[in-house]
Amino acid sequence: MTEYSTSPDDIAAVQALLGREPAGPFRVILRRPNGSPVVIENAPHLDDGTPMPTLYWLVDDSLREQVSRLESVGGVHRYEQEVDPAALEAAHDQYRAIRMSRVVRHNLPQPSGGVGGTRTGIKCLHAHLASHLAGIADPVGVLVAEQISVGTVIPTMVE
Repeated sequence: MTEYSTSPDDIAAVQALLGREPAGPFRVILRRPNGSPVVIENAPHLDDGTPMPTLYWLVDDSLREQVSRLESVGGVHRYEQEVDPAALEAAHDQYRAIRMSRVVRHNLPQPSGGVGGTRTGIKCLHAHLASHLAGIADPVGVLVAEQISVGTVIPTMVE
């Protein structure tokens, strides 16, 4: 079982990066050298019990902006043409398995889909980059990381 205990400082930092209060438990899994959150891992359910399909969430402002620029010029379509479908399916399967291993509220409807809740293909380059940075063998995340300036990120030791 994964514990999502988050410090008040991390809650405040993520709230500032999102521009709103987080709707469920999370933990910071990647940071900048200055401690700023880069990627968070969300619990599989929000506070109200709603399934949360997005396990890894890219919260770093610079990375979000760079990825948004890639999306705005057709990045999703481009990467759908470039990526090996079997490798993408494997990334979705790994993501789904990790998220389901984190479920503790078994009496509720469960989140579904792979990266960012997608069942097939590519929905959001932000989710794929976060997945890749979190350690999933995500071929889309690799392509995105090659196109932007990720900079230094430091894993937060958990579990």
